[in-house]
Amino acid sequence: MSRYLLFPIFILLLACSNEGSQSMDKEYFTTWQHYLGDPERSHFSTLDQIDTTNVSQLSLAWSYKSGGLEEGRTTQIQTSPLIVDNVLYGVNAALELFAINAATGEELWKFNPATKDNSGLGINRGLSFWSSNGTHPGRIFFSSGPKLYAIDAKRGEPIVSFGNNGSIDLRDGLGRDPSKLSVVSNTPGVIFNNLLIQGTRVGEGPGSSPGHIRAYNVQTGETVWTFHTIPQPSEFGYETWPAEAYKSVGGVNSWAGMALDEDRGIVYIPTGSAAFDWYGGDREGANLFANTLLALNAGTGELIWHFQMVHHDIWDRDLPAPPNLLNIKQNGKTIPAVAQVTKSGHVFVFDRVTGEALFPIEEKEYPASTLKGEKAFKTQPLPIKPKPFARQILTESDLYAPNQKAFVDDLVKGNKSDAAPTVLEKFKSITSLGQFIPMDTTGVILFPGADGGAEWGGAALDPRSGIMYVNSNEMAWIIKMKAIEQGDGKADAGQSLAQIHCARCHGGNLQGLAGIPELQNAKLRFTPDSIWHIIQKGKGAMPGLPNLSNGEISEIVQFLAGMEQVKDHRVEKVEIDIPYSVASFARFKDERGYPVVKPPWGTLNAIDLNTGEYLWKIPLGHEESLDDPNVPVSGLENYGGPVITAGGILFIAATKDEKIRALDMKTGKQLWEDQLPAGGYATPATYQVEGKQYVVISCGGGKMGTASGDEYRAYALE
Repeated sequence: MSRYLLFPIFILLLACSNEGSQSMDKEYFTTWQHYLGDPERSHFSTLDQIDTTNVSQLSLAWSYKSGGLEEGRTTQIQTSPLIVDNVLYGVNAALELFAINAATGEELWKFNPATKDNSGLGINRGLSFWSSNGTHPGRIFFSSGPKLYAIDAKRGEPIVSFGNNGSIDLRDGLGRDPSKLSVVSNTPGVIFNNLLIQGTRVGEGPGSSPGHIRAYNVQTGETVWTFHTIPQPSEFGYETWPAEAYKSVGGVNSWAGMALDEDRGIVYIPTGSAAFDWYGGDREGANLFANTLLALNAGTGELIWHFQMVHHDIWDRDLPAPPNLLNIKQNGKTIPAVAQVTKSGHVFVFDRVTGEALFPIEEKEYPASTLKGEKAFKTQPLPIKPKPFARQILTESDLYAPNQKAFVDDLVKGNKSDAAPTVLEKFKSITSLGQFIPMDTTGVILFPGADGGAEWGGAALDPRSGIMYVNSNEMAWIIKMKAIEQGDGKADAGQSLAQIHCARCHGGNLQGLAGIPELQNAKLRFTPDSIWHIIQKGKGAMPGLPNLSNGEISEIVQFLAGMEQVKDHRVEKVEIDIPYSVASFARFKDERGYPVVKPPWGTLNAIDLNTGEYLWKIPLGHEESLDDPNVPVSGLENYGGPVITAGGILFIAATKDEKIRALDMKTGKQLWEDQLPAGGYATPATYQVEGKQYVVISCGGGKMGTASGDEYRAYALE
């Protein structure tokens, strides 16, 4: 069973009294004091000063250099800022929180929480604001590393009555030794009355931290309730795991954000995969509540209903974005709904009170795994409608340039191109049968890839019409597993451990992936002691791996340092329990760097969720280096979501060509664009100050091999 429904009577009674359209006269629609615009995560603003007739006249109103860049280091800014009482709050590349005048860009204050050892602090996608009356004086909730801070919104200083002198440690209260846990928070939670409901980002390898959801008192930092995403004895879902899995299994976290129905007091929380991503032999069963949309009582954490979108995930199909709350009209009725986009390119739509699916969902059968110990789940749920917004299977006829040489991560850097197979030869040597084909040791195509389909930018939802706007990636990845040899050699152990713990981000050959540095030549950049410190503590956006033993870290250090003798920190013999590691994990491209799939490589889609039908689909972005008259607009890989307005305009940056665009919401026609100083891999925000509407985007760059930046740019009519 993939869904179980629990119906507290008070929820049903409350639902009956709150049918009808969403209110659009709330203050946050003109200011932007919630992440993505409102608690429903609509990305929508009632502002209409900028419309289809004048958007072409937009010009730069102000820019703000937020700082935090570091020479020689790739950084990112993925923050969608908040705007409250004419003050804009954002975060820079060094995870410093700042406040600026929203009309001029003039800096008001800056708060630097960073530790001196430059530990892994993660990235930041947004903030939470709270005050007793919804305006100033108030506090900003802001995460950096394992700490969540309450900052005085006027003064930019920690509120010492919150937690431990202004912060709480997200590693506390998870039922395990905090010193062995790596926990950060990239994305803000939601605030319900006096509760901050917060998710976290944890590791994706063996030994990762659990991702339980916590609700904190906004004034004291005290934990009010905890929802165990990996159920404990006597809790619902415990039987979907091996006995006592909650003591050792990690993941099942909500890293992507959540949505809140304030009137009904229900919070909707999407979760990620159980660790580790590609092998689940140690976690037989469906693994509730991984890959699940949870509907919880926001005041108590009690489960109301849930739907699991991937059973026993071995494909890294985390739910990647906050759900959208909306009202749908079907058969003459207005139904309060929740819609969840996925990495696989699907939209699941439910009655948000009962959990009933509003479009049919089919449980399809899939093949068994060939890996030792792995018991892939026999069926997986797929919605019949709407149709997927990303292609679902890569076939030979879909190859863009089949005779070009292939370039994937199992081809070691430095190999001559004539030693590589062609794209077609590589394609024929691996499996490409669509969704939910278990990984093997010869290679499987994941399409859409590990970064979607949909990604963390999520979808925009027009509350007036029920139309969803979602951008999507169309990139194929190759995943290949490798059996771990249980030998006595130190190099064997170090290489195996590096494959298990490092390949997920740095590529199967540790060659680097899309802005993530390569580790093949780490010894040229770091001393063995530096490598040790980075593995244990993290660095920049990379979280540490404190769960590894000294012996395991020593083996990895010795392998990466490429030395026969390194400082020996080991205190015990290293034994590797996981039978497989990742041998190949990368985008499938040709040697020119282009995706092997025929364009478009990124799209923007408009879907009427009342009917499940598409209104339009367009390529998003263009690869300027592509000289192909048959492809006037290629579409591009994209990160960051859209913002929509009552003026009929959709604003989006997100693309590798480092532009921000304005499109007509009715047709998808582009009406305006501007070249950014660095990629805008974030979701814009729009707001009004003294009668003037602004659109702001953070230009942090750093993804997909593009340069890093530190600028926030705001546009307005001339």
